[in-house]
Amino acid sequence: MEPESFGGYQTQLYLDGLSGHRPSLPCGFAELEERALASMSESVREYVCAPAGDGWTQEANVAAFRTYGLMPRMLADAGERDLSVELFGRTITAPAFFAPVGVAGICAQDGHGDLAVARAGAALGLPVVATTLSNDPLEEVIRHVGGAPAWFQLYVPSDWSVCESLVRRAEAVGYEALVVTLDAWVGGWRPRDVTASNLPQLRGHCLSNYFTDPVFRARLARPPEEDPQAATLEWAAVFGRPLAWSDLDRLREMTSLPLVVKGICHPEDARRARDAGVEAIYCSNHGGRQANGGLPAIDCLPEVVAAVDVPVLFDSGVRSGAELVKALALGAAAVGIGRPWVYGMALGGTDGAVHVMRSILAESDLLMAVDGYPTLRDLAPSAIRRVPTPGTS
Repeated sequence: MEPESFGGYQTQLYLDGLSGHRPSLPCGFAELEERALASMSESVREYVCAPAGDGWTQEANVAAFRTYGLMPRMLADAGERDLSVELFGRTITAPAFFAPVGVAGICAQDGHGDLAVARAGAALGLPVVATTLSNDPLEEVIRHVGGAPAWFQLYVPSDWSVCESLVRRAEAVGYEALVVTLDAWVGGWRPRDVTASNLPQLRGHCLSNYFTDPVFRARLARPPEEDPQAATLEWAAVFGRPLAWSDLDRLREMTSLPLVVKGICHPEDARRARDAGVEAIYCSNHGGRQANGGLPAIDCLPEVVAAVDVPVLFDSGVRSGAELVKALALGAAAVGIGRPWVYGMALGGTDGAVHVMRSILAESDLLMAVDGYPTLRDLAPSAIRRVPTPGTS
């Protein structure tokens, strides 16, 4: 299979412009965010923007990327680049995936953002991590993924029988990995949301996986269609479980799917997870939305990678192709894109999400061309340097 030239998207846009057709959506993050937030209702916009605490970690996630710089290499014969990577037995054309976003459904104009991102994954052949907190049931979401990889992100409920039902449903319909989120079994302190009493799930949004689950429904006196408020309160009662290391064994017993643990930032936790038999580590701090005051996730990535011999996925603070390439150079096997695709989808549905991801991959591809890194193997840690803070030596 010939490697795909993602940088060709820039040429396509230039040629379209000669015919008077300019992109309907921005190609840069700042304008994309501004327009997308303006398109959302106030409650959705506030929830999407609200960080943990005063936002220090959310801002640090983004700012930390500016403390790393790529070292250009010349005469590297980078006329063709191969960005493909193998994950869970599948060859993927680029080391990027659509990260799970729990309110994506209601960010779309039609309320079906989970289906829109599934179709975007199908269009690009990139993995989609479908979230538990979906506006459409997991069975419907995977129908729109086509032949692209689909992984299921799990918030482990306090009721193990509900947990097992969700996992078995995901495996039965063809999800190829189980991504267990570790750092959101309880909601982090988000003053903006608390002040506005703004939690979409408590208004019944993004709960379709629970409301369609037979084990969850059996807990209810009346079905969600008849008493949605009672069903929502029952969801709140079972949503999160504080996990221990022994719980990984229990999750493993539920499924034969590759197990990915999301939220790992400490190298010792990475080693323990590897020793427990997980197939991949997912280095993330939930985009700074769960615990304020923590280290930027990108600063944790190198130590996590060095601690294990399994693939390390990464997200948190990635806004552009430059940041994606930096994360790869620091050892990530693949990089999750979150906010950018949500903003593109909010403005343009599936086409918007595709445009945003193609723009990020085009920048990544062109950076590798200009800086002389024809393959991902060439993007070793030696390709990146720390940038001195202004005023220091």
